[in-house]
Amino acid sequence: MIASDFFITPADYRSDLGALRAVRESVFVHEQQVPIEEEWDALDPLSSHVLARDNGQRPIGTARLTPERKIGRMAVVAEWRGRGVGAALLQNLIDIARSRGWAEVSLNAQVDAIGFYQRFGFVAYGEPFMEAGIRHQAMRKTLPPVATPAGAGTVGRKGTPAHAVDSLAQAIETTCAIIDAARSELGIYSRDLDPDLLANTDVLAALRRFAVAWPHAEVRVLVHDPIEVVQAGHPLLTLAQRLPSRFAFRSPTEAVDRQYAGAYLFSDQGGFYHRPLGSRYEGEASVCTPARARQLGNAFEPVWERSRLCSEFRVLAI
Repeated sequence: MIASDFFITPADYRSDLGALRAVRESVFVHEQQVPIEEEWDALDPLSSHVLARDNGQRPIGTARLTPERKIGRMAVVAEWRGRGVGAALLQNLIDIARSRGWAEVSLNAQVDAIGFYQRFGFVAYGEPFMEAGIRHQAMRKTLPPVATPAGAGTVGRKGTPAHAVDSLAQAIETTCAIIDAARSELGIYSRDLDPDLLANTDVLAALRRFAVAWPHAEVRVLVHDPIEVVQAGHPLLTLAQRLPSRFAFRSPTEAVDRQYAGAYLFSDQGGFYHRPLGSRYEGEASVCTPARARQLGNAFEPVWERSRLCSEFRVLAI
């Protein structure tokens, strides 16, 4: 099984109750011996639920976000653990909380899962405690505001001012923020896939979260030197091998396109990062400046259409 074999969807408590029960009772009631009367509570009908399903529509994971601004009931069936399902569920709920303008979200982590939540920026507070016979730790995460999610409408939508990017560290932070705010599309224009940036573990993790969390996620990449990328063993290609339906690569062939010296990233949510010189990381960026992102997207589209498929990647099944 690979990560591309599952997807995340919102769940309706009433119509999807059977799927929610299949996961939660398997994990919590049968595996962890949580009393069934403690598993289901009055918050369930009031909460926002998400479901992970495999490509056969079988429910394999679930989680909820309560009106108390708490994430909980995170559960993944045994055979799907370690495949990114939990990360995708968690990121989805974080994004829902952000879209509601919440400043913070919290959760009660089982103590052996504290490290997992810390990777997403959750911080422990207070003393450990027992809940349903299992040792837990309260944790919370501050949520910086991000772009309005797709489908919320653009009338009156506010952008964020562009800021200067002056270093690789800022480039990595900015790129991750743009990817995490995206919902359906990322466009990348690069000469050699910027190994110091796009091979960074944080950036790759953000790309993976995006690719598995959103059912229509697509990353389109224009790369000038695909042979060099293959020879270098770029880890982005490894990620694309695992998620071939999410990534597409093309290489410009026309002289006017190959003479372009810059590099850029844009998203469907108005995020962009533009570098006048692709060999340097200095440039400007914003998590949400729709006009500028559209401008880059409009420049990207005709180049994409007249570029060739990267035949060099066929050996990698991309």
